[in-house]
Order: sequence, then C-alpha cells, then structure tokens
Amino acid sequence: MRAIRDTLAHFRDVVPFRIVPAAIATAVLLTLLLLPRPEGLTPEGWRLVAIFLTTIVAIILKVMPIGVMAMMAIVIVALSQVTADSSAGAMRDALGSLSSPLIWLIVVAILISRGVKKTGLGNRIGLLFIRLLGRRSIGIGYGLAACDLLLAPFTPSNTARGGGVVHPIMRSIASAFGSDPAKGTQGKVGTYLALVNMHANPITSGMFVTATAPNPLVVDYVARATGGDFQLSWTTWALCMLLPGLVCILAMPLVVHLLSPPELRATPDAPRFAHDELVAMGPLAPKEKVMLGTFAMLLLLWANVPAMLLGDAFLLDPTVVAFLGLFALIITGTIDWDDVLSEKSAWDTLIWFGALVMMAEQLNKLGVIGWFSGGMRDAIAGSGMGWQAAAAVLVLLFVFSHYLFASTTAHISAMMLAFLTVGVQLVPADYVVPFVLMMVAGSTAMMTLTHYATGTSPVIFGSGYVTLGTWWRVGLAMCVMQLAVYATVGLLWWKVLGLW
Repeated sequence: MRAIRDTLAHFRDVVPFRIVPAAIATAVLLTLLLLPRPEGLTPEGWRLVAIFLTTIVAIILKVMPIGVMAMMAIVIVALSQVTADSSAGAMRDALGSLSSPLIWLIVVAILISRGVKKTGLGNRIGLLFIRLLGRRSIGIGYGLAACDLLLAPFTPSNTARGGGVVHPIMRSIASAFGSDPAKGTQGKVGTYLALVNMHANPITSGMFVTATAPNPLVVDYVARATGGDFQLSWTTWALCMLLPGLVCILAMPLVVHLLSPPELRATPDAPRFAHDELVAMGPLAPKEKVMLGTFAMLLLLWANVPAMLLGDAFLLDPTVVAFLGLFALIITGTIDWDDVLSEKSAWDTLIWFGALVMMAEQLNKLGVIGWFSGGMRDAIAGSGMGWQAAAAVLVLLFVFSHYLFASTTAHISAMMLAFLTVGVQLVPADYVVPFVLMMVAGSTAMMTLTHYATGTSPVIFGSGYVTLGTWWRVGLAMCVMQLAVYATVGLLWWKVLGLW
C-alpha cells in the first residue's frame, strides 16, 4: 500500500498536468464521442470536432503547457486516423502544417526579436522616448506606446514586446517615482503606466502581420473565406490598419488617463532618469547598429519597396525575408546559434501553432467548417435581421466571446474561419472587404478584455499595479474604443483606399 501511495505521490509531483482540469478535458472528449453524430457530418468529421474542442478546452483550463497539449492533439489525430486510412497517412496530415511558410515566418521573427533584448536596443528605444516625452505622466504613456509601436513590426511575440521589453522600462520609471504596489503607492503613476503598457500592445499587434503570432493564421483564414479574392499581404495589412491604428495609439494614453488618472500629473524627473540610464548604457554599440540596419532591411523588403522600384522580379516572400534577416544577424555575430537553439518560445510556437493550424485545415477538408457556418448562416437569415445587423452581430459575438478564452490563437483557431465564412455569405459582395477587416481588427482588440486574454496580460497584471476590477473596466472601454475607431475612421480609410 505504501508503495502505491509513493508511486501516486511521485506522479502527482512530476506529471506535467493539473489533475482536475485534465479530468474535465477527458470528460469533454468522452462525452462528445458518445453523443449522437450531428446530421450532415461524417463520422471522421465528428471525431475530429471532439478532438479539436477538447484541445481548446484543455488550453482554456491550462491543463498542461500549450506545446504539450498541441503534441497530444497531434498524437490523437495520428492514432485515431480521422484524416486518413492509415496511421502513416494520418501522421503526414498531423505534421503537415509544420512546413507552412506562415508558421515559419512567426518562428523566425521571434528568433530575430531575440536580438532586440540581447543587444539592449529595445531598452534604448524606450528610454529615448521617455527622455523626449516624459515631463508629464501622460507623456511617459505616449513614450511607452511609441516604443511598442516601433518594435511591433519585428516582434511577433507580443508578450516578449509588451512584457519583456516595455514592461521592465515601465516598472523602472514607476519605481523611480516611488510608485510601488508593495508600499501601496501604485496609484501615484504605476497603475496608469501599467495600463498604457498593456493597451498599447493589442493596438500595435493589430497593425502588422508580424506583430503577434496569430496574425498569419488570420491572413490564411481571410484568404480561405473569400476564396482567394482578398489577400492580406504584409504591405496590405499594414496599409489597411495604418490610419485607424495610429488614431487608436494616439487616443489610448489620453483615454486611459481619463479612466484611471495618476496621482502625479507632472513628472519632471522622468527625462533625467532616462538620460542617466542612457548615459550608463553608453553610445550605440556595433551590435545595436547591426540590429537597426537589419530592421531597416526587413521593413523595406516586407513593404516590397524593391519590387515597387525595380519590378516584380525583386518581389520576395515575407518568410524568405525573415530568414534573410535572421541569417544577417547570425553571420554578423549579433546573435549566435546558441541563441537560436535556446529561444524556447520560437520552437514552442512551431509545435502549438502547427497543431492548431493542422486541425483547422483538416476540419475544413472534412466539411466541418462548411457545416457549422451553414447552420449559423441559416439561423441568422431566419432571424430576419438585415445584413448590416448580421455583420455587426458576427463581429461583436466573435470579439466578446474572448471572455471565455485564455489564448488568442485558440480563439481564432476555434471560431474565426466559421464567422468569416458566414459573413462573406451574408454580406453583399461590395461590402465583404470592410466586414473582413473589422473581423481582423476584432481579433486583436479582444486582447484588451481580461487579465488572461493574451500572454502580455498576466505579465503586467502579475506585477500588482492594477486591481482586477480596474483591469476589466478599462479593458472593456478600450475594446469598445478600438472597435468604434475601426468602424468609423477605419471604414472611411478603407473607402479612400478603394477597398469598397
């Protein structure tokens, strides 16, 4: 009996999952498999639905690290043979998405962003903005937002950008003013700066394909839903989101200042603090110069500037450009091969992102997405609402259902393709593009809602500067503000661009 107890205690200590959430996820899987198969779905399609929904539930409940849960999904898909007649064919399907250029774009961009932290360039950029704008608390807020915006095109881990680069700068500034949760003085300036730190992140994440990991998945879903009629290249995405994104980033520090005003309005010592930190860092190091040069090269090539000047022969795929940038950093010694191998977040992203993309692709191939979107379309059409109301309902339902998700990627994987498909079917052809772009904007605006909405959220919330009630209240207001800006400024901007 003692040996059994010792064995159970051993597994309780070392097995990488939480028992109760794991039991719930297992119950969900068994219940779905035992339920009668819905009419219109094949047996294989229904089994894959059960696997997919169980994976999403496991991610929401944080049963295990997301990479482990993704590997679990790969194993189950291969063993159950829901996508092929043999285990070899099912294994090829399960691993098929790992070769996707979109996934590798994000993986390589994460590896590139390691150089931002290693060289200290991210800190330097943030401190430069604080020195320039930091005489008032709202100016510091704009400095933090500007730093996030400048780094966004090159850091697809929004958590690394907002939580790993900008957040330490924000905490250092708050501490310099004696604003510390441990002392109960977070309201001096820390709460305000933490909220700005957080809410700059979703805005900048929505402005570039390479600003957060799920964006390439959104690109893929948009192309599928529109039958390839509307493609979001790196340049097209950046151009479409440029003006509404800038309006949001300009309005956000002011709106947060009104919703959660700091006790300190004037901060004359902040520029001095930033100046002293910059002096301690010394002049721009050679590796920082290489990093800046690589950023410039990536931006020019992602924006297709050579192709615009010299012709289509110089058009490069965004993933090719990313690999070129990574190679440039390695051969110049800015980062080394050990940095590449040790960047766990990149390889973790390859596994979990690949598994989710794979299941979404297979759900589409097995007709599940078409079946679900058809039922949703019929329900909306049967309600008698006009297409404008239907489009608004789809966007709002998609965005605010994020209260149920602790992963932006999981939410997008679970719902976005179906919602896009329904919208494309219900909205007149002339207005499909603005609907699609509103859905794209919503896919990052929803990151503001909760303290678990995206990876950046728990990092900033865990620092203790913002209470739960303030977080949810300001988060809801910021989400509504972003949607309102895109529904007004965005629609006008897309009209000017000739997209509808």
